Amino acid sequence: MTRMRAVDAAVLILEKEGSTQAFGLPGAAINPFYSAMKNHGGIKHVLARHVEGASHMAEGYTRAKAGNIGICVGTSGPAGTDMITGLYSASADSIPILCITGQAPVAKLHKEDFQAVDIASIAKPVTKWAVTVMEAAQVPGTFQKAFQVMREGRPGPVLIDLPVDVQQAQIEFDIDTYEPLPVSRPAATRAQAEKVLSFLAAADQPLIVAGGGIVNADAADLLVEFAELTGIPVVPTLMGWGVLPDDHPLMAGMVGLQTSHRYGNATLLASDLVLGIGNRWANRHTGGLEVYQGRRKFIHVDIEPTQIGRVFAPDYGVVSDARAALEVFVEVAREWALEGRLADRSAWAAECRKRRTELQRKTHFDVVPIKPQRVYEEMNRAFGPEVRYVSTIGLSQIQAAQMLHVYRPRHWINAGQAGPLGWTVPATLGVAVADPDSMVVALSGDYDFQFLIEELAVGAQFNIPYIHVVVNNSYLGLIRQAQRGFDMDFCVQLSFENINSPELNGYGVDHVKVAEGLGCKALRVFEPDGILPALEQAKKLMVEHEVPIVVEIILERITNVSMGLEIDNISEFEDLAEVPADAPTALALLD
Repeated sequence: MTRMRAVDAAVLILEKEGSTQAFGLPGAAINPFYSAMKNHGGIKHVLARHVEGASHMAEGYTRAKAGNIGICVGTSGPAGTDMITGLYSASADSIPILCITGQAPVAKLHKEDFQAVDIASIAKPVTKWAVTVMEAAQVPGTFQKAFQVMREGRPGPVLIDLPVDVQQAQIEFDIDTYEPLPVSRPAATRAQAEKVLSFLAAADQPLIVAGGGIVNADAADLLVEFAELTGIPVVPTLMGWGVLPDDHPLMAGMVGLQTSHRYGNATLLASDLVLGIGNRWANRHTGGLEVYQGRRKFIHVDIEPTQIGRVFAPDYGVVSDARAALEVFVEVAREWALEGRLADRSAWAAECRKRRTELQRKTHFDVVPIKPQRVYEEMNRAFGPEVRYVSTIGLSQIQAAQMLHVYRPRHWINAGQAGPLGWTVPATLGVAVADPDSMVVALSGDYDFQFLIEELAVGAQFNIPYIHVVVNNSYLGLIRQAQRGFDMDFCVQLSFENINSPELNGYGVDHVKVAEGLGCKALRVFEPDGILPALEQAKKLMVEHEVPIVVEIILERITNVSMGLEIDNISEFEDLAEVPADAPTALALLD
């Protein structure tokens, strides 16, 4: 056995568990942990400008690659409370991240010491486990359990709070014989798979709803194989977008009230059975359950037992990890295919493809100020199928999901359930750290961009290049559109005359100057024909300077984006596509 400080043991365990990328900020109460990272050298670290930003960086890092677990580190008190939004976002979308906080000495915890807050109690509702370690000898076991908890069942975040004296106390520890704890996941049985296939066989127009659980389980390959074996069209949820390429013949579009396609909603309404795998039946996907359910049957497969029946009672439920379920589904489907027991779905699949050609929204607008639809059309042209998109809440995210194209799992990385403004900049940095060889493109509205804009300096300091497309209408666009129902336009305008940048004509913050002041490069576009050249120039600048490149596109002030309260009653505010030239990049996928 080797005698060492508890924090030295913790750092050795992080490396043994394969979690070697941290994002955070040092401080007095966490400095012992930082000294352990420095002395050991096995953990890489990116210095954030805000601890919330660090938590989102860890989240982006985890989301980018199967098996990743990002680490967020902060000191006592406000560092931990700043992490809560990141923990909430990770918890809501089943993303494992490890947050480590410093804490006042054990003897001071009940004395209202400086920055002593019960962060474990605060974090408990938004983590799988939150704990303050009171004994140094418990540090190895706590970290060991943390990784098991994060990985087992429905994944999620953990917070470990380390009093400063616990960090520095000497313990006996042997890293050479340390082993991660076993992780168990529920798996569908052969009998359950046959039952599911029997339901599908009895249906005339079945659909698969593919959720984020398929991404988390790294099971997109099996989802594609199962869809192709059975010939059943696939509707990805927003969190599952990319598990089936957008140009795949069985891609049936997304369904929902906002981030959806006209043809996707129409196909769901035409279906008679829906097999959901790794999805939550989120309300912005379903809308009103009376319309969504109709008379169709539902099967629900999810890793979390209490998720089944949470929103509505399915006709059949299977508790299983998505990969384990799809493995046995594919096994049975292969056997049934050889025996001629799988129904011919070609006519139904052709009907779904026909809707894609007929129910498109127009993207090709030439007017000035620029309409946002044109931005996404040009992004489709500029970035190939390997691009990784990162975004969060807002009209920009909603319309991007309606009009961009995604071809790979983990290539649409999105804060889904929580949707915190400011998430995009730091999360994108985490993605770019995890996958430095990919083209990473962030998308923000102006308000999301401003929330944690200081994190751009992190990209400049640590040479983390990516492209950030900022669509600027100088409005809280989504809230403004929601306020229409209250007949108001109140406290949502971001416009003002910038005395230092009169060329903005009242659009307020000069994002180009701010980005450049933070060490990045930035471009601004006022006309639609300038979008594609700016994106192409951004790609060159990113390679040349190895820093974030901001492309700000000045939009029309008011755009009402397609959405509604029921999937059969989506309001369309703009012209729809009537000829191929109206939606060129969307219809090109079908050629």
